[in-house]
Amino acid sequence: MSPTEILISIAIAVGIAGIIVPVLPGTILVLGAIFVWTLEVGTTTAWAVFAVSALLLVGGSVVKYLVPGRQLKTAGVPNRTLLVGALLGFIGFFVIPVIGMFIGFVLGVYVAERARVGGALAWPSTKGALRAVGVSILIELVAASLAAIVWVAGVVAT
Repeated sequence: MSPTEILISIAIAVGIAGIIVPVLPGTILVLGAIFVWTLEVGTTTAWAVFAVSALLLVGGSVVKYLVPGRQLKTAGVPNRTLLVGALLGFIGFFVIPVIGMFIGFVLGVYVAERARVGGALAWPSTKGALRAVGVSILIELVAASLAAIVWVAGVVAT
């Protein structure tokens, strides 16, 4: 394995970690790392690997919004609730680094749902929103992992 491939694999791993802990733009980092490798190698195989990886990542990005969006509509959770959760998650990130983002998001969704539907129904709505966000992260993680597998296969093939 060349030094470039080691750096690319580290960048892909950091990108995948950025999907799990959404501090970094994980999908973009994975795609960018594979693109740098493609430019470095420059073979037809490398470009095919990049094309397949890009399709997987773009497809995952589209699906990560479609599937959870349907779950949220089914649960009756409006976009405003997610916006409040995202805002409090952003604030929480700076108040309590890294984990504050998760705490803030959950608190924001709960507060917004409590104001919207009342105390008794707020927690079930919050769980529905959290489940949808979890599905979204899982879809993006699977797409990035598949792109990483395609890249590894490309490294072996070249």
